[in-house]
Amino acid sequence: MASSDSQSAPTTGANSSSASTPPSSGSGTGSSTNPSPFAHGVFLPNGANSDPPLPANDPTIGYKLNHFMLRIREPKRTMHFYIDLMGMRTVFTLNVGPFTIYYLGYPQTEVHRADVPKFGLDTAMNLQSTLGLLELYHVHGSEKQPDGYYQTGNSPPNLGFGHLGFTVPDVKGALDRLKAEGVEVVKDLGEVGLRSIPISEWENERGVGQEEVGTATEIHKEYKKVFSKIAFVRDPDGYIVELVPQNVDPLDP
Repeated sequence: MASSDSQSAPTTGANSSSASTPPSSGSGTGSSTNPSPFAHGVFLPNGANSDPPLPANDPTIGYKLNHFMLRIREPKRTMHFYIDLMGMRTVFTLNVGPFTIYYLGYPQTEVHRADVPKFGLDTAMNLQSTLGLLELYHVHGSEKQPDGYYQTGNSPPNLGFGHLGFTVPDVKGALDRLKAEGVEVVKDLGEVGLRSIPISEWENERGVGQEEVGTATEIHKEYKKVFSKIAFVRDPDGYIVELVPQNVDPLDP
């Protein structure tokens, strides 16, 4: 059930029976003031604690979230952003015919950071077991299309995909460097609120993501503390990139 004080500090749900109760199979909309099945502002490791354990013979053992793919229009400018500005390095490229694939990743060792060709070869040889890769997908001819040819998921009414999240040691330093390179800032440090999440006016007009101060629909004050330390920028194709500090503790913002 929702906290009686909508702005009380969040707690973990480990010892809270109400917080750990799985949502029902019904509408799951809670009350009119708390449409979520979970208590307002309560950080819940493992969610509702309703996930089943994974036995050794489970058919999904070995599954990994390996990569994410984005369609791009102009590889040169996109590679500049992710390689020169975000520090990724090329794992491999492949011209398939109608399109070219660019796989990027982060070197994780001093050896790989010093010897990028070795990083590319080693990672390509272990591609299926590597986590956190980015696939950039350039369909030949798309570079001749106008801006907006590809939807990024954050412009009404074509909402869907949200952002790519990168953790960085120093968000301010990273943001200042990106600003100096002319990168568009979507959300600066210190900003909080619906528009910076972003939840659009278009959604609000349709009764989606509305916030009412003093109720369980208000953005929780402790989440605001965490969110104020996060920044969003826009990559050359319009996709939102999130910069998250590596030293943020969600339990002690």
